Amino acid sequence: MSGVMKRMGMIFRAKANKALDRAEDPRETLDYSYQKQLELLQKVRRGVADVATSRKRLELQLNQLQKQSSTLEDQGRKALALGREDLAREALSRRAALQQQVSDLEVQHQTLQGEEEKLTLAAQRLQAKVDAFRTKKETIKATYTAAEAQTRIGEAFSGISEEMGDVGMAIQRAEDKTATLQARAGAIDELLASGALDDSSGLAKDDIQSELDRLSGGTDVELELQRMKAELAGGSSTSQQAIEGGQGGQSQQQRDTPRFDKQ
Repeated sequence: MSGVMKRMGMIFRAKANKALDRAEDPRETLDYSYQKQLELLQKVRRGVADVATSRKRLELQLNQLQKQSSTLEDQGRKALALGREDLAREALSRRAALQQQVSDLEVQHQTLQGEEEKLTLAAQRLQAKVDAFRTKKETIKATYTAAEAQTRIGEAFSGISEEMGDVGMAIQRAEDKTATLQARAGAIDELLASGALDDSSGLAKDDIQSELDRLSGGTDVELELQRMKAELAGGSSTSQQAIEGGQGGQSQQQRDTPRFDKQ
């Protein structure tokens, strides 16, 4: 059971890692790392500024103590000149205490100055590393973007090539079908012209029968034309005879009719 659980856990982690790998954009990861380095550099610079501020404060205190020491020295010298040795001794005692403070502050000042130099050098090194990382980051991002664009273009060309291949196959099939139909139509025309295709209705005629029918049709026309000419010729003679007969009868009638003279 434990082996099964381990295997399921490994499969789950593998799938999660694969999903994260697909979701991860290297450019975003590089920008995030660069942002973190800038934040770290800002902290180092802030630390350098804090140390420099402390050093500057110590320098101001040292200047103030040194001024007080000089004043006490002048006051002791004046008191000694006036015969006030006790005042001169007190002034020198106070000056000695101030000198001890000055010595302590100088030690702290040297320590802060050393820390400031170390932090400044660290900040400069970190700045150089951040600048180098930024240059490398931009180079990697540009390379990644170019590779991604090339991949997309390649995929697009691949899709176009596949599409054009399908179109070419469709065109080839259309051309093949067109050629087949043209060949079939030509073959049917030749068979029809040669009379190789028999008509099951019995109405189809071969070349000889068509020629005979044509000649017969022409003969019937000629015979009909001759008959019509003969009828027209016979009709003309009959009409002429009828006209002549009519005129003769009228003359005989005129001769037979008695005439009455006017009285």
